[in-house]
Amino acid sequence: MRFSLWTNLSQPWDDVADVVRHAEGTGWDGVYVADHFMADAGGPFPADQPNFEATAALAALASLTERVRLSALVFGITYRHPAVLAKWAATTDHISGGRLLLGVGAGWQQNEHDQYGIPLGPPGERVDRFEEALRVLRGLLDDETTTVDGDHYTVRDAIAYPKPVQPRLPILVGATGPRMLGVVARHADEWNMWSLPPDLAAKRAELDRACEANGRDPGTIATSTQALFVVLDDNDEAQTWIDMLKGRPCVAGTPERIAESVAAWREAGVDELVVPDFTLGTGAQRADALDRIIEQVAPDFR
Repeated sequence: MRFSLWTNLSQPWDDVADVVRHAEGTGWDGVYVADHFMADAGGPFPADQPNFEATAALAALASLTERVRLSALVFGITYRHPAVLAKWAATTDHISGGRLLLGVGAGWQQNEHDQYGIPLGPPGERVDRFEEALRVLRGLLDDETTTVDGDHYTVRDAIAYPKPVQPRLPILVGATGPRMLGVVARHADEWNMWSLPPDLAAKRAELDRACEANGRDPGTIATSTQALFVVLDDNDEAQTWIDMLKGRPCVAGTPERIAESVAAWREAGVDELVVPDFTLGTGAQRADALDRIIEQVAPDFR
């Protein structure tokens, strides 16, 4: 099982760089960022907090690191034209020396679309648009020329050079709904969702059925997941943290308690656990929490 950091782009850039360097130096496998322009309205974090842009951040992190895999959870296709995103992905794969994972999703966060004047569209339309976008992405990343004549995207005899460093740049899709799981089965190399272990197991079973319906070997799609984590010296305050985080998937407690959840995730088929730093504190406190996870939890699952 891989263990990766999801760092918050709402903190000062020097703090982003510091925690990413710390993760690379202490054995974490990957670094993720979110692709949002603001926090979700009504969520646990204020919508008006500063927020860096994801494509620039990942390109910068590619130059700051040498080993960790890099990705977004996930690029919203409503505001990322797939042809332009394919060009960015190939470029960033070269900057990183072949370490990019292209994480994409159909888009969901209403407030950023409203404020920036970007149509979000109803759910069914978003799924249709997203599947077309994946055809554009895969074609431009892999093929000499790409033609897609769809309802949402039209590219004709399109070229995109250079190709990525990786012979097949992997695409991760974030999805939970039935139609989106079908899209995962047809197009994705990796699948991601927020979860606690019982929820992940049920959704993975749905994905496996979607794979069978589409003639895909379920074993060819890797699984990653994330929850909020709070590392404590004892378990007495765990429920307080869980209640405070407004129903988001959350694992709180000692490293031993966290390891119990990790074991359940592994049993459910998780290949990679993504740990957001949003609830781990800042500075030395955050570094200590990350170290306790990578040193006291991760070794039993690698």
